[in-house]
Amino acid sequence: MTWQNPDMYTYSYGWVPGVIDLGDIAASIQKNLDEVVANESERLDRPVEVLARVVEGHPAEVLLAAAAGAQLLTVGTRGHGTFAGILLGSVSQHCVQHAPCPVVVVPE
Repeated sequence: MTWQNPDMYTYSYGWVPGVIDLGDIAASIQKNLDEVVANESERLDRPVEVLARVVEGHPAEVLLAAAAGAQLLTVGTRGHGTFAGILLGSVSQHCVQHAPCPVVVVPE
């Protein structure tokens, strides 16, 4: 999730491609996004503006492209415990190293 301003979120979701139906993936992502938006709108007691896009590509590169012009990029980690938790996932690490803006990494 990336903050563009306090009133607008950009929600992103990555997956590893294989033999998949992009229509099914897009529908699943949209359903998940609708739930997140409804929960946040209820929590904030106001509508939350969301721009939904399904973009095919490597997750890190897609996130970096979306971060162009952003003030902050927020990414999650895989949630590994103890020693493994010290290391960032490859997408998080790539974003930290190459983002055009500050990056916040939030544990899953």
